[in-house]
This record gives sequence, C-alpha cells and structure tokens, in this order.
Amino acid sequence: MSESSPSSTHNLRSDGSRLWATIHETARFGGTPKGGINRLTLSAEDGAVRDWFRAACEAAGLTVGVDALGTQYAVRPGKDMSLPPIAFGSHLDTQPTGGKFDGVLGVLAGLEVMRTLADAGIETRAPLMLVNWTNEEGSRFAPAMMASAAYAGEFTTDEILAKTDAAGTTVAQALDAIGYRGGESVGERTIGAFVELHIEQGPILEAEGKTIGVVEGGQGIAWFDGTVEGFESHAGTTPMPRRRDALLGLSEFALAAERIALSHGPSAVATIGETTILAPSRNVVPGRVAFTVDTRDPRAETLDAVEKELREAAAEIGERRRLSIVLERIWRKEPIPFDPRLVAAVDAAAEGLGLSRRRIVSGAGHDACNLATKVPSTMIFVPCKDGVSHNETESATQEHCAAGADVLLQTVLRLADAPLAAQGAQA
Repeated sequence: MSESSPSSTHNLRSDGSRLWATIHETARFGGTPKGGINRLTLSAEDGAVRDWFRAACEAAGLTVGVDALGTQYAVRPGKDMSLPPIAFGSHLDTQPTGGKFDGVLGVLAGLEVMRTLADAGIETRAPLMLVNWTNEEGSRFAPAMMASAAYAGEFTTDEILAKTDAAGTTVAQALDAIGYRGGESVGERTIGAFVELHIEQGPILEAEGKTIGVVEGGQGIAWFDGTVEGFESHAGTTPMPRRRDALLGLSEFALAAERIALSHGPSAVATIGETTILAPSRNVVPGRVAFTVDTRDPRAETLDAVEKELREAAAEIGERRRLSIVLERIWRKEPIPFDPRLVAAVDAAAEGLGLSRRRIVSGAGHDACNLATKVPSTMIFVPCKDGVSHNETESATQEHCAAGADVLLQTVLRLADAPLAAQGAQA
C-alpha cells in the first residue's frame, strides 16, 4: 500500500458507475412502488440496510463499530494512528415518502471513497472514518438528527433512549428490536474533522447550472407545537357568527405565518407541517386543533423576530375569534458557521477537479450542523432535480453524484494528509 501524496492522488477519481449501482442496490430496502424509499429509522428496513452497510464496509477492509444509539462507524487505518480520524458520512434512514438520495448519497459516496482508496492501494496519513448517523430525519422519533446531537452533547444518551414514537415504542426498544444498541459510549470516538456530502434539497444549484455547492454553514431552525382551543358545537344549528371554530383560527394563523415569513425574506421560511383535529366529526364544529410550526433563517435575529410576530398573531387572532392559541417552542438550533479551513478545502478540491461551484448556506438541518459545535465540519452539495426532496420523486443525476463523490474524495485526501490536529500542533 502506497502513502498518499498530492502527486499520486490529484488525478484519483471515484467509480461513478459503481456508486450509482450501489445507490440503486440499497434502494430495495424499503423501496416503494413510486420509486422512492420508506425506511424509517430503526425499522426492520433500517436494520436490513444497516446489515448490508456493515458487510459492504467489512468487504472494503474497514472495521465497523456501533455506539449505544446505533450509529455505525467504519474505520480505515492511517499511517499515523495517533491522529484523530477524518470522518465523513450522513444517514441511511428516510422519510415515509423519501427518495433514494437524501442522506443515502453521503453514506454511499463515503463507501465509494473507501473502495476507491482500497483499489488504488492508497494509505492516508490520518485514519478515515465513515459514519451512518442514527435518526437524522426525525420522522419516527423527535427531534431530528438526534444521534449527532447526542454526540455533540446536546442530549444525554439516556434522554435519547427514552424518546418514543407515535406507538409508544422507545428508541431503546427499537434499537434492541433490530440488534443495533451497540456497546460503545456515544462520543467515545474522537473525530478530527467531519465532511458531509448531500443533495442540496433546494433549487439554487440547478437553477444556476452549478455542479458543487461549497457549504459555508447551516441556517437556524426553531420548532413549535401549537394548540387552538375553541368550542365544539353542532354543525347544523350553530350560526356562523356564534362559532368558536378552532380550525378556522388555525387557518388564519397559517396565513399569518406565511405573511410573516415573507416579510423577512428572502431567506426566512415558516411551515405548518402537521395538523390534527382532536375528536373530529363531520357534523361538529372543531373545538380543538393541534399543529406544528417549523421556522428557519440563517440569522438568529430573524428567528427571534419571526417567533415574536407569530406569538403576536396568535394572540390577536385568538382574541378576535374567541379562541386560545398557544405556541410552545420545543427545539431551537442556532445558525451555525462551518469551519473556514474545511470550507476552503472543499473549494480547492472542486476547483482542482474543474467543477463549477458556488458558496451556499444549507436551508435544511444536517448532522454536520450538530457536529460543527464540537468538531471542525463542513458540507458538499450537489444539485437535485427541481430542488425536490422528502418526496419519492427526488432525483439526482449519475454525473452529479459522481462529481460530489470526487470532491469528497479529494477533500478527504487533503485533510487526511494535512490534518487539522497536526496543523494545530505545528502552530
């Protein structure tokens, strides 16, 4: 095995055809008739793809470990094992109507990086580590990105293990059911730097004809649970002016949320993604409605302003319609800048490959955003068709997936041969 050097690796490329085949091979785990994937975290389908991932990593010469929250770590030794590993990866769980690329691309492109290095007989200075984080999506257990958040110290392991899904199953029970509650402590493994490849999940790169997004940071997110309390009454006998209709109050509040987000544009967004009429009946005026709100912006002050205005709108609508509208903030993630040295490494890798690129801020939350509070981190974006994600029609091209894998490969080689820990020691 030869030691990597700029002269020996600058022309190294991933096998785009092999990556593409791997993406479609793993899509059978939870595959849907519409061509998407339904692979909820810690489901039987998730367990099956984890088993596949472990076997594929071991076949590539990697050693795989699992921590107490089920996160998988696949390690390739480096020449200097005293250095912390350069890590990369993403997640293999999906939304109920997920696509084949969200998260999956980052893990499988990371596997392709490992395979490419093995094929070329390249030995990096620092060890490399490919990571499959548990429950990035948050569609079965909330909050999203919980394993990487626990790694970063935002939650304890016990807090995460006690979280429940809609059926009352705990994370601990779900891990045990698929055999993925590992023996390692969360955070036990040191990471020198983390790079995550992902589809953009937005329209900017495609609209501008750019191949690579060099991600400078992630925008802030605030989640709320809400209720509207009115009064249940007969749908046929209650005059319209006398109604205290909780659903109409929510409808007006939803339009207010849209107006508030637009007023802080162009980056601010607000979404009511879940609504439930409690005790629904066709001939009853809704008396109680539950809902969720998701707000995002790259600026903390905008998140503050949007929350303040949402609460003011809830109070005004509630008073006028004789309703009680309550908002409870259940989670907030501050805007996070990525490490400038890693951002520069991605930029240099894309430039060296002759790929068109632009600097960009992530609109979605990702594991890298959690890790950035503890570990130098950054991300690489590639376009997805029409910016569509969290949908079975989610699509990316083989060319773009291969380009992303190439940038990941070259970035990892740069970092592994001049690791930040060594830079700090020399400074």
